[in-house]
Amino acid sequence: MRLFTTIAALGCYLNSQKSAAPKKEIGLVPTMGALHAGHLSLIQRARQENAIVVVSIFVNPLQFGPKEDFQDYPRNLEQDRLLCEQAGVDAIFAPSEQEMFGKSAVDVANSVAEILALKLIHPSSLTQVVPPVAMTSVLCGKSRPGHFQGVAAIVTKLLSLVQPTRAYFGQKDAQQVAIIRKLVADFNWPVEIVACSIVREASGLAMSSRNQYLTQEQKQQASVLYRALQQALKTFSSGDRTAAAILAAVKAEVASTAVELEYAELVDPNTLAPLFVVETAGLLAVAARIGSTRLIDNIILRNRRPIVAIDGPAGAGKSTVTRKVAQALGLCYLDTGAMYRAVTWLAMTTNTPISDECAIAELVNSSYLEYNLDPTSGLMLKINGEDVTEAIRSLEVTSRVSEMAAHPVVRKFLVEQQRRCGIKGSIVAEGRDIGTNVFPDAELKIFLTASVKERSRRRLLELKNSGAADISLEQLEQDIEERDEKDSTREVAPLRKAADAVEIQTDGLSIAEVIDRIVGLYKERILTTPQS
Repeated sequence: MRLFTTIAALGCYLNSQKSAAPKKEIGLVPTMGALHAGHLSLIQRARQENAIVVVSIFVNPLQFGPKEDFQDYPRNLEQDRLLCEQAGVDAIFAPSEQEMFGKSAVDVANSVAEILALKLIHPSSLTQVVPPVAMTSVLCGKSRPGHFQGVAAIVTKLLSLVQPTRAYFGQKDAQQVAIIRKLVADFNWPVEIVACSIVREASGLAMSSRNQYLTQEQKQQASVLYRALQQALKTFSSGDRTAAAILAAVKAEVASTAVELEYAELVDPNTLAPLFVVETAGLLAVAARIGSTRLIDNIILRNRRPIVAIDGPAGAGKSTVTRKVAQALGLCYLDTGAMYRAVTWLAMTTNTPISDECAIAELVNSSYLEYNLDPTSGLMLKINGEDVTEAIRSLEVTSRVSEMAAHPVVRKFLVEQQRRCGIKGSIVAEGRDIGTNVFPDAELKIFLTASVKERSRRRLLELKNSGAADISLEQLEQDIEERDEKDSTREVAPLRKAADAVEIQTDGLSIAEVIDRIVGLYKERILTTPQS
């Protein structure tokens, strides 16, 4: 692991990595240090999804107010370095204020303390990044004016310096995540913003560097925030989805405790606009003080039926199983593989070279899909008005679909289509990155797999039944092994089991047995548990 304190050295390192392997994926985890289990969960996710992981450690003065805890904010670079090394981080970027803001800006301020007011005293000394006021003036923005402008400035700089494939943030800072996503979308930056689940202490208290300020007694008292969120979830799950009832549940739980509630609000998770009732999803966010320490927490309330995500390698029986599971549970069936097959078919019939990513980008983004989600009426898929339901199952399309799926532009286009299908939930979706990328918040994730021999045998039987078995079992085994290799090593959304997925090995199991297992898991994990 390398530790860099200068922009020049970080740039040199990243350039050397890109020269060695130009398409290496880079994951960035921006932090202010004082690393804890929450940060480590971000690093772990980044490690799973990228070839290179960079952790930035910088206590950004521009996001602290004059009366906030910039000087006292916990700093322990040596401990952070050890944790990063143990977590498999490739490089730490830990610059000084002078390195990040430039010598002239720091000299103007004369002292670190005055950097806190830099944006007010010397607004011309730094380029300002100003997210929409409607997003920065609500929730924490009410009591922390200028905070999110400071966040936006530092994140903009870090994204520019590292140019990561993905950047990882904790869902605890939900307002920050929404603002950064807006920033990235508005500027069309080629980076995926990944929000990772809140990591909690045993009491339910959300992990935070500021928890170090609390005594053990205060930590126990502060756990009321999580209990309040859970009470609100119960109210929501009982059927009352109005803001009035949800917020009343929070306030009732916190009342008469040592915790001083600063705010409890229900807003749209993406725009942060206030909600009066949760139609699809709502962010329930709270901020409170215990002693002199300010804490925040939140949960997402989803007014949708559950999503079941079924991933696995080619030939594992996902399509058949997913369709029948959807029927058994009364949910809709989303065959995402068919979508990739459809754009592959389109490229082949229009003689568009699949290897020409620019031509493919032009083709798919000028096309439209029509998809029937009703499990009782059978699959129907049209592209540009033409029914391709049967045509996309040909051997020719099958042999090229992995090549098409490897294009980032194709995945981006189809993921948007798939997520639209899942807005209201009530679907069972299958593919190779459904639980890891398309619906990472799916209520149930299944990884369906089987040995290469078993998958080849099934495929040969399928081809014989359709009268198209002009291929040997040995050739099918070779084809499936090659496809597994392509799918698991491709740069865009490679095939892998989600950390919270249940693996079902189907060798020796009938379709009915696999379906019974999934339906049983659904009933056990979803029907008996309130969802948030």
